[in-house]
Amino acid sequence: MNKVKQLVIIALFLPMLGMVGGCKKFLDRKPLSASLEDLNQGGLEGQVFGLYGAFLDRGGSYHGFSSIPWFALNSFRGDDAMKGSSNADGADWGVVYDQFQYQKAHWSASIYWDQNYNLINKTNAVLQTADSLKLTDPASMVNIAEAKFFRALTYFQLVRVFGEVPKLTSRIYTPNDAKKAKSSVAEIYQLIDSDLEAAVQFLPENWNNSAGNSRFPGRLTKYSAMALLAKAKLYRQSWAAALALCETIITSGNYSLLSSYSNNFKVAGENGKESLFEIQASVGANGVPNNGHEYALEQGVRGSGSWDLGWGWNTPTPELEASFEAQDQRRTATILYSGQDDGYGKTVPAFPIVPRLYWNKKVYPEPAMQAYTGRRSNTWLNHVLIRYADVLLMAAEAANETGAFAKAAGYTNQVRSRAGLGNSSATDQATLRAAIKQERKVEFAMEGERFFDLVRWNDAAAVLGGSGYTPCHKYYPLPQSAIDFAGGVLVQNPCW
Repeated sequence: MNKVKQLVIIALFLPMLGMVGGCKKFLDRKPLSASLEDLNQGGLEGQVFGLYGAFLDRGGSYHGFSSIPWFALNSFRGDDAMKGSSNADGADWGVVYDQFQYQKAHWSASIYWDQNYNLINKTNAVLQTADSLKLTDPASMVNIAEAKFFRALTYFQLVRVFGEVPKLTSRIYTPNDAKKAKSSVAEIYQLIDSDLEAAVQFLPENWNNSAGNSRFPGRLTKYSAMALLAKAKLYRQSWAAALALCETIITSGNYSLLSSYSNNFKVAGENGKESLFEIQASVGANGVPNNGHEYALEQGVRGSGSWDLGWGWNTPTPELEASFEAQDQRRTATILYSGQDDGYGKTVPAFPIVPRLYWNKKVYPEPAMQAYTGRRSNTWLNHVLIRYADVLLMAAEAANETGAFAKAAGYTNQVRSRAGLGNSSATDQATLRAAIKQERKVEFAMEGERFFDLVRWNDAAAVLGGSGYTPCHKYYPLPQSAIDFAGGVLVQNPCW
């Protein structure tokens, strides 16, 4: 079996990228020596490749973008997901995140904070290099745009989780350089907007070769930046701006929904027509080469023997299981049931042989890939962060809030149709708003969107109040380690 993928390896200055099945490498360049002469001839690209690889951080088990701290802050807090695993395994995480008993010194938030700021510093290093060398050639402007996208994405994570955070736009050389006071939420979003507008201007529409095939699957395009900018606008209820951005993507003709919803979470759908940005991972035949990561492994069924598929974290809730409409095909693509068929002819062990009733089907290892890689656990799956279904539902929400009800219904129904459902009966603003909220809940279940959607809709207290949520839980407290490091410069969030 041939799994064609492309992945930037971790080394910040070593753009060595692997491909499975003998395909052309994702930019085969000499190692970057960082001389001014090399950088002035396009060597900036090597640093940018390091930014793609930084999302994997294969040097450690915990990471701010695709691992347990990310699940905790982005997923556990919604009503669609919970800590998972056995009750005894990481019991404190369940208390902190499922029950909203936030802890300033819990190491999960410290890891999340540090990893995000680590990437910000790497992006700033790229931008500082380009500025110092006064690089303005077309290739360098694309590299600068890529760095700005990653900085914007990272700040978008931070501002959603913590609210006011330090705005660092210069390279850190000494510890004191990082001791900054918080900037307002508006100032952080202003930086996000500026970075993404630049990315939209200079990123290409695609990376296709003369035959129309992508030379660099997974590499950023202007539409990746448009989608993230649209989301940033949506979070501030800038409805007209969000709608315009989404409709530019829609009318470009470059994207479409995959015919099968479940293929978004399988090898067949990776870097496909529905993908606008995903974190790349790859494992070859017999595990060589191994450029995988732990995103799926950490969510795999926690069992024994052939069912030892992972750590079992980030599992569906009973509330999510009950929220799908009867004919919604997304239910079985999202939820793997203990004691039932896995969809490939095997029966999952029953509860309590395995410690949860439900598991995340979106990260389930395909048997063909298990055979190909020689591995039970799924370390080869890409982590999709932005897909076209999100663009459609953002467009629907923005259209509805601007009074374009027929347009909102049309975009919503495209997503419903793919799920095997009929058109929504909603026609007025209130019923359409409820329908769009429902679609976002089931379409992006377990994908780290639900908690933030509830907060921005002002629905969190009503939906999560029974679990302990109060308005104080909108933002997580700044990590105590960051407060201590800043020596009085950084002020803790209100309520904490």
